[in-house]
Amino acid sequence: MLGDPFMQRALVVAALVGLAAPVIGTYLVQRRLSLLGDGIGHVALTGVALGWLVGNAMELTPHDALAVPGAVVAAVVGAVTIELVRQHGRTSGDVALALLFYGGIAGGVLIISQAGGTNANLVGYLFGSISTVSTGDVWLTVVLAGLVLGVGLGLRSALFAISQDEEFARASGLPVRALNLLVAVVAALTVTVAMRVVGVLLVSALMIVPVAVAQLVASSFRRTMGVAMATGVVATVAGLSTTYWYDASPGATIVVLALAMYALAAAARPFVRRRPSGPHDPHPQLDDDVQVATPGSR
Repeated sequence: MLGDPFMQRALVVAALVGLAAPVIGTYLVQRRLSLLGDGIGHVALTGVALGWLVGNAMELTPHDALAVPGAVVAAVVGAVTIELVRQHGRTSGDVALALLFYGGIAGGVLIISQAGGTNANLVGYLFGSISTVSTGDVWLTVVLAGLVLGVGLGLRSALFAISQDEEFARASGLPVRALNLLVAVVAALTVTVAMRVVGVLLVSALMIVPVAVAQLVASSFRRTMGVAMATGVVATVAGLSTTYWYDASPGATIVVLALAMYALAAAARPFVRRRPSGPHDPHPQLDDDVQVATPGSR
């Protein structure tokens, strides 16, 4: 398998996506915006169709040569728009996401038909098409994943602050509005990175499910992000490797494997997490000045 050039490219892309997607997903879960990835993914589908339309008009070969750049632009515009709507309170968050859901799918289907394509051409983008990954796609994934990791890890303290308490972050002097827009843009880049692996309909699962697994076993934000990244890499690489020997959809296999990891972690959690024996000391770093009698002691 490792000697196949196609699998080499696919494994590199899958590992990068599995590493980068849970990083931004950690912030989205903290902000209770787990479905934002779905909304952006639907808008990215319209960008795919627009890129197809432009490529067809320019007589490029293949016609979808501009599909991924078009998805990047549309996803960023959609993410920034929904963040501005959320900040100004003109529309509730769930309604704004619903508008992205329906408008993105409808726009993609209509535009692709005007570009001379069919709905079947959208299937690869809806459910992933890692079999068509080229060398150029690999380098594009490297650049976008590097940006996501650079922002998500480099600004972890500031982004954690706004995810936990925006008012406190604003009082601390952090540029809350700019950081919120940055999170939206990075989420859009994450969606376009993962689009080739799991498709726009399943991209949110790769951002959220590894974080859900990490929250079951990790006790801090830093550890949660680390475990989520490791879980994402294991799920993507193992899922893609499975489809090398078995005829199955790579995107669906990866998501099902991630969900199976969540089920295992949830089932094992009661046996792993044990209550400490003896009375709990709320201040272990201080000398005790009061002796607490326990049952049976004298």
